[in-house]
Amino acid sequence: MMLQQQQQQVSNGNNNRIVAVNVTPSGTPSPNHDSSKLDQTPGWKKFFTYVGPGFLVSLAYLDPGNMETDLQAGANHGYELLWIILIGLIFALIIQSLAANLGVCTGKHLSEVCKAEYPLFVKYCLWILAELAVIAADIPEVIGTAFALNILFHIPVWGGVLLTGCSTLLFLGLQRFGVRKLELLISILVFVMAACFFGEMSYVKPPAAGVVEGMFVPKLNGNGAVADAIALLGALIMPHNLFLHSALVLSRKIPGSKRGINDACRYFLIESGFALFVAFLINVAMISVSGTVCTAKDISAENVERCSDLTLNSASFLLKNVLGRSSSIIYAIALLASGQSSAITGTYAGQFIMQGFLDLKMKKWVRNLLTRIVAIAPSLVVSIIGGSSGAGRLIIIASMILSFELPFALIPLLKFSSSSTKMGPHKNSMIIIVISWILGLGIIGINVYYLITAFVGWIIHSSLPKVANVFIGIIVFPLMALYIVSVIYLTFRKDTVKTFVEVKDDPTMQTHMEKGFVNDGQLELSNAPYREDLVDIPLPEGPRL
Repeated sequence: MMLQQQQQQVSNGNNNRIVAVNVTPSGTPSPNHDSSKLDQTPGWKKFFTYVGPGFLVSLAYLDPGNMETDLQAGANHGYELLWIILIGLIFALIIQSLAANLGVCTGKHLSEVCKAEYPLFVKYCLWILAELAVIAADIPEVIGTAFALNILFHIPVWGGVLLTGCSTLLFLGLQRFGVRKLELLISILVFVMAACFFGEMSYVKPPAAGVVEGMFVPKLNGNGAVADAIALLGALIMPHNLFLHSALVLSRKIPGSKRGINDACRYFLIESGFALFVAFLINVAMISVSGTVCTAKDISAENVERCSDLTLNSASFLLKNVLGRSSSIIYAIALLASGQSSAITGTYAGQFIMQGFLDLKMKKWVRNLLTRIVAIAPSLVVSIIGGSSGAGRLIIIASMILSFELPFALIPLLKFSSSSTKMGPHKNSMIIIVISWILGLGIIGINVYYLITAFVGWIIHSSLPKVANVFIGIIVFPLMALYIVSVIYLTFRKDTVKTFVEVKDDPTMQTHMEKGFVNDGQLELSNAPYREDLVDIPLPEGPRL
């Protein structure tokens, strides 16, 4: 048997992309021909082999931060901010698919490509910002879990905050029975929450005209509309999700041919589209229920008070029409599942970020505990001082922080996925480049505008002494300038590192490879983007020298 093997090693990274061609004489089948079998597999069966990453990532779009911002947006503005959900999840589908494509086409996830591309100082800055994004995303999970424990067992919110670290460690411990089973359990519990809101939505019957208008007619009327819109975007489009999705796809076996990579990208897009469509419907249902109940003409005085200060801890009254007395218990179970599932995805994302930027190993429970301790500190202080309403406001602040940090993950992803040096022939089409950059720069522009106007307005109306305002301005305005300069640097910096290597510069061979045969013999393609170190999402054994 003749063996022709071509190895492609990506510089500044850990991945060796190998394409092996096994040719047996006279068309005799090779004993190992996984790719040939995969090519002959029906499309729907091949699709199911790729299902998983998109659904796990989509759980982050149903976390307590989303619930809080959705319910408050509905209570404060009715259906007027539904267009944010529509635009946000369309944009989420685009960038999540770009993240998946980056992992499939390069065999490396986003943090590894950042490490290969950027100078040492920039790399460490991006790592710190990515870690802060994980912590900011973990705060809603901490508070949401604390609220769930408060509803179920009447534990004070601050006590629930302290218990959240243990609860997530317990869920991570259940992985010994299989990650897939754990994901399925969590997904079922989260969809119980979805069923509750869909059932309530069918009961309160929000006006179709109002929902459609809110979804397609952009409005930012009323006090705090801009802040609520930014919080919605921050809760929907999370920076750490981009790192997570680009790594999760590497746990699937993908033929290392152009055709195999294109098929994988298409299947991951379909899966992400379906998962995010479900997330979109759930988010719309939550806003519609909250908006209908809190803007009803015959609303009771008790519910008016609840709607004026709506938090996750008090939102179970929205489901009483459907669930009656059991509404609070079922709502709390769904909230607990939402918080824990999102916390697990955050832990995974944190592992990939640390491994990609620093090549460091950390056990799951240690990583989770450290992240939780940092997230617990502000949650504990706020819950003790401000109670449940203060903790609810902290969720909004965390979502806004995520929105402000988004450019530092989004801009590298948009640049890498549009670069021929990173993606080769699989780079984004011009249409995708234009759409993704318009949406991305639009969100960044909104963030910068709000950051400047909100701070200037606060300075003007502040009751602090003028000297204190001057000192605060001296500190904050340079930080704003640094933020804008950093975004400009990432946007216009030219990529210098090439991480894509062609399989073979031979059109005839490429055609045979895509068909699965060479010289009337069987062709075997190794699974090029497949990463053994990411199958069970462990980390490498230690730093590489």
